[in-house]
Amino acid sequence: MSFDYDLFVIGAGPGGIAAARLAAAYGVRVAIAERDQVGGTCVIHGCIPEKLMVYAASFSHFFEDADEYGWGKVQRRINWQQFMTAKDRAIEHLSQLHIKHLKEAGVELIYGQTKFLDAHTLDVAGRKITADKILIAVGGEAVKPNIPGFEYAITSRQMFELKQQPEHIAIIGSDQIAVKFAGSMNGLISKVTLIVAENRVLLNRDEDIRTAVQEIMEKNGIQVLCNTTVEKIEQIQDGFRLNLSGGKQDTVTVNTVLCATGRTPNLSGLDLEKVGVEVKQGAIAVDEYSRTTQTNIFAVGDCTSRPHWTPMAIATGRAFADTVFGNQPRTVNFECIPSALSSQPEAATVGLTEAEAREKFGESVRCYRSRFQPLFNSIAEPEEKTLIKLVVDGNTNEVLGAHMVGEYATEIIQCLGLAVRKGVTKKDFDATIGIHPSAAEEFFTLR
Repeated sequence: MSFDYDLFVIGAGPGGIAAARLAAAYGVRVAIAERDQVGGTCVIHGCIPEKLMVYAASFSHFFEDADEYGWGKVQRRINWQQFMTAKDRAIEHLSQLHIKHLKEAGVELIYGQTKFLDAHTLDVAGRKITADKILIAVGGEAVKPNIPGFEYAITSRQMFELKQQPEHIAIIGSDQIAVKFAGSMNGLISKVTLIVAENRVLLNRDEDIRTAVQEIMEKNGIQVLCNTTVEKIEQIQDGFRLNLSGGKQDTVTVNTVLCATGRTPNLSGLDLEKVGVEVKQGAIAVDEYSRTTQTNIFAVGDCTSRPHWTPMAIATGRAFADTVFGNQPRTVNFECIPSALSSQPEAATVGLTEAEAREKFGESVRCYRSRFQPLFNSIAEPEEKTLIKLVVDGNTNEVLGAHMVGEYATEIIQCLGLAVRKGVTKKDFDATIGIHPSAAEEFFTLR
């Protein structure tokens, strides 16, 4: 049977673009469909604009400390519209770069909603297209809790479309997205109330990390309401009233409500049931080679149950292309994936938490930690301490996890990720000479 394309990719996000470009490099005919801007959630609505907002927020902390460093008082108020315009310009530039790279690779870009007609036939904005292999890379979307008045809340995507800066924002959620926005909006001098259903932020992270992050957030002026759930959101004259239960407050009144309670695979409109692609717990089921239950259809990225990280989508997209079109079958190892909280405060982690390590290795686990004042804060106020931690198997001396809260945590843990993945020992850390003065050197002096 003759097909229009050897590979058709649904979704021009990180995973889809990576797979399409590499497959085209192997000499096959490739097309990719996108119903939004090219680049996917990460570039357009997620981690890239979030990081830009973190950068914008960081200036207020520097301005706050400028006087101690001899610069005098600096104006601490952001021009929201100017920042949003600059953000949009940067995102459009990145999107156009992706379009350019696809074109240079020989990948045809088609805009429009895509749905399956059969295992080899797609409807893309009314155009019928056939393909030998099909890769689904449609990503995920934010979900809102099923509570009365949820329609008044916005999602992380809509945060970047606000015309005015919130004066007082309530953020519902405790994961890294919720905490990231809480830190950023606080740095941008909005009043922030973070509503957390659990006893502390960042569920499933290392307990020392969770504690340190929340302590710094509260010290920076963020109101964190733990063990608290939102029962109802009501629109009132000056904004919105949230009716709360379980915690120390019954209500909170704000002018913006952000819901950051998780994401789910964005599968609506694909008509997967027509082609026998199995969906388990809302995500596309795939094997180690990203193949679905339909042999010619594959899936990568946030539409699967794999870790929802951009580098994971890219890695699995490339592995798919190597396997299917490069005659180089390979899988992706999901262990020791570094993750970061790019916010105020900054945090990052790789490997096992202390709790995970103890569950796996028992009482042999040894933890080495230090909390210290970084050099910058020897002059600056207020004081904000850095936390570093190593989790070690006492029997083998192997480092099982590395965790950090403090400036440059993302870059430092990223580099330590390779060491942890390769089985470095605590003795290797002890024998390493660090750069002085730096926060990173403290990992090599833990006792």
